[in-house]
Amino acid sequence: MLHRFKGTLVISFCPPPNCCKMLSCELKMSWAEVLKAVFPLLEGADLTSCMLVSKQWREIAQDDYLWKCLCAKRWPSICKRPSPPTLTYYKLFQTFHKRQQRRKTFLPPRLSFNDLEFYIDIWMEERLIFSEVVPGPVLQNGIRVSPPGVCDMLRFHLEGPEYKMTLPVDPRFTIPLSHTVSVSVLVGRKDSNKVACIINKSIFDYIDRTAYRALAFDYLEFSPVYPFVSGIRAWISLLFMDHGSEGVIDVFGIEMDFCDAANLEEEVLWLLDMLDWK
Repeated sequence: MLHRFKGTLVISFCPPPNCCKMLSCELKMSWAEVLKAVFPLLEGADLTSCMLVSKQWREIAQDDYLWKCLCAKRWPSICKRPSPPTLTYYKLFQTFHKRQQRRKTFLPPRLSFNDLEFYIDIWMEERLIFSEVVPGPVLQNGIRVSPPGVCDMLRFHLEGPEYKMTLPVDPRFTIPLSHTVSVSVLVGRKDSNKVACIINKSIFDYIDRTAYRALAFDYLEFSPVYPFVSGIRAWISLLFMDHGSEGVIDVFGIEMDFCDAANLEEEVLWLLDMLDWK
């Protein structure tokens, strides 16, 4: 009899009353014969658990016929060939019976923030209101301390552990919400004297008054050597606080991220390395 007790698979044998003669006969079966009769009834996870009990159990549970039956339930076409496509049916089942949790591992990036310069230009209507060449380490270090007057939600965001690239704006500038504001961002590599486009005259067309951020985005253009990479956005945010005048925001910082695909510093550097540098 198979049942589970507190998540553990239990194999038990409970004879009916007045069946001592039957029990005596059945007990003549060796433990190996019992296991060989029971194991074909198990699901893959339970059979795998049985392999951990002892060396003898493992030897019986490794019978590839058992795993062939499990594979036949999961992928019937596999058994149309006389032999498995892998070395054993056991290996096939263990490899593919559940979705693998892929662990991201990265080689050290070929770029560093010391190699980079960011060219950020912001227009209100047709008037340039911000234009700076920002060294990579400045964006890397970010806004260390939130200025007075920042709302709690934005302060928690800036001081949280999530990776972000931020830049304090000094002097600050104000923007009437009725005006159209656009932004362009280029990035230059000092190691190769090449430039790539991150954002090309995108408009801050979404203002989140709860988070005190105005957002714009553009799709990254990647080198032709990465033909299957697309649809990744660069986001740039104006970080602001309330201004004394109604309908006007007071911008104190800029944030840039690639949260579609990159949430760690090494991921950001690899993403930038893949851009269409010219």
